[in-house]
Amino acid sequence: MLPALVFLSLAIFAAALLWSPHAGRAAYLHLMLAAGAMPLIFGAMSHFIPVLTRTREAERVIGLVPVVALAGGALAVVAFSAGGFSWGWQAGAVLAMAASVALFVWSRKRRAAMLGSPHACLAWYEAALACLFAALLAMLAAGLWPQHFLQLRRFHLHLNTLGFIGLTAVGTLAVLMPTVIGRPDVLAAQRLRRDLPWAFAGTLLVAAGSAGFAPLAWLGAAFWAIVLLRLGVAWLRLYRGEIFARHGAAPLLATALAGLALSLAAGAASAAIVSGGWNLPDPTAVFIAGFLLPLVSGAASQLLPVWLRPGVQNAWHGDMRRRLGRHHGVRALLFFAGGIAAGLGQPWGLLLSAATLVWFLLQAAASLFLTRQGNPS
Repeated sequence: MLPALVFLSLAIFAAALLWSPHAGRAAYLHLMLAAGAMPLIFGAMSHFIPVLTRTREAERVIGLVPVVALAGGALAVVAFSAGGFSWGWQAGAVLAMAASVALFVWSRKRRAAMLGSPHACLAWYEAALACLFAALLAMLAAGLWPQHFLQLRRFHLHLNTLGFIGLTAVGTLAVLMPTVIGRPDVLAAQRLRRDLPWAFAGTLLVAAGSAGFAPLAWLGAAFWAIVLLRLGVAWLRLYRGEIFARHGAAPLLATALAGLALSLAAGAASAAIVSGGWNLPDPTAVFIAGFLLPLVSGAASQLLPVWLRPGVQNAWHGDMRRRLGRHHGVRALLFFAGGIAAGLGQPWGLLLSAATLVWFLLQAAASLFLTRQGNPS
């Protein structure tokens, strides 16, 4: 199921970006984040949680969690793009909440059953799931108190983007980058334990500040900046050559980290300029084009071979990774340029990111075909 989720999510991302000039903002964002990102993140968590707890592979029933999340996301997209279906987003929220609770409870059970302590990344996943649950609860509350709909929607958006997606991503990146390069970061677990309170508090402050008091959001962005700066400095010290290489997943993963920092800066600047009587485009565009797309593309380059053929790694996996990672350095520059352009309100920024994503999709499909041809199973 995981390889299918990867290709489905990438296709949904591309479709959402191409649809964005013609769709309403709510429909486009829910297609991108609720139908595209959420099921994929749940699927990735179902793979990583057993690794982080050193327990057996996920039970078959856990494979239903991303399916339930996808159904919830699809209901939300239909509700926001079609009239006369206003209850759909509430039903979708309930389904997504059920999926998040199921995954959180399963994670806690795996934690309790293991010998020793889990990897520090697990706490980031559980915090991310808590943020998602609170974000969905906020939207259900908005249905009960429509006079506070705007504030609750902003709270929902930031708990989703910075909380659910951001916490999951940074926790995973700290583990994935050393794996991609093949050299350990011996301080990664220690840094994750130290930085989670900063990131989680920063998320809550940004979400609360966006709903009504901008200085809280600036403080939250500063907390997050501490976390991203520590990770970025560690990567530049350990992996500078691979980050600035032409090929491999490392350039995209580093670009995702830079894109997240850029989206935080755009949000803080937007809040400051709006309070001064000016306006800026929504920094969510920077988050999508400069962070989410390189994150998923880079992670897929490393993880797709494992998910396609679980078990002992051999020459097939190495060949597949080399094919998937070709020209990622160029792709990283294009995604980052698209994120900057989107942040400045240029419509071609999202289109550039969409074209870059389609390029990766085609390359991934060709890589799978060519690798199977060269080493049939």
